[in-house]
Amino acid sequence: MANLIPITDPADARLDDYVRLRETSLRRKLETEGGLFIAEGAKIIRRAIEAGFKPRSFLLAERWLPGLADLLDDCEAPVYVVSEELAEHVTGFHVHRGALASMHRRAGAQLSELLTADRLVVCEDIVDHTNVGAIIRSAAGLGWDGVVLAPRAADPLYRRAIKTSMGTVFEIPWARMTNWASGLLELRRTGFELVAMALRDDAVSLGDYAAELAARPRKVALLLGTEGDGLSSHWLAQTDIVVRIEMHHGVDSLNVAAAAAVACYALGGSRPAARQSFR
Repeated sequence: MANLIPITDPADARLDDYVRLRETSLRRKLETEGGLFIAEGAKIIRRAIEAGFKPRSFLLAERWLPGLADLLDDCEAPVYVVSEELAEHVTGFHVHRGALASMHRRAGAQLSELLTADRLVVCEDIVDHTNVGAIIRSAAGLGWDGVVLAPRAADPLYRRAIKTSMGTVFEIPWARMTNWASGLLELRRTGFELVAMALRDDAVSLGDYAAELAARPRKVALLLGTEGDGLSSHWLAQTDIVVRIEMHHGVDSLNVAAAAAVACYALGGSRPAARQSFR
């Protein structure tokens, strides 16, 4: 049976995991140091648990209990039952997704575990959690094998990243580089062609590169840069080729997440058998 615990005091220490979820700097410190992350919504909570993540607790209003009854009955974690007003007071926003869960965090994959893949998306210092989540969703949905994050890139287990990824962050392997300066060398040593997306005069059309890649298949690491400045000169100097999406009507580029989706589709994912859940 579910361990239901009614709570009426927003200052109750048992709700500390859920305090002020919209404050990114506070949450980054609390979640990483506390070894937790927040899953929002029934579908995402289910995906997290099915991927092997263990819940610390749940925060639910009473009307949300029936839809999660089967899941809650199988979990030992406490279920804090609160009013919707109390949930909003504690979290700082209207919990419209219907459910929150505090989950035990664990590290991503090791970069070495992804080096046998055929297709990797590599994010250099992309700091917006929504963009990171959207890139992960595109990589997963379009059949790529994994995502590599530079040391300063946003946390893929932050609530907004998880929500934007629709929980695919639990399904596709991701790893964080330990060294920004030399991280690409390991990819090159294991046979990846380093393909940068950038607005440069020497960039070739993504369509032309995709056609050439189809004729001569090889391993690809697709490099994406920061939201404002794009890829650093240090990373660009190490790439094998620079590609760009042909644009029209005076538009020079797409948002990095949109560009990632276009490129992942154009360059093709791996065989279905190569994909695996991140457990």
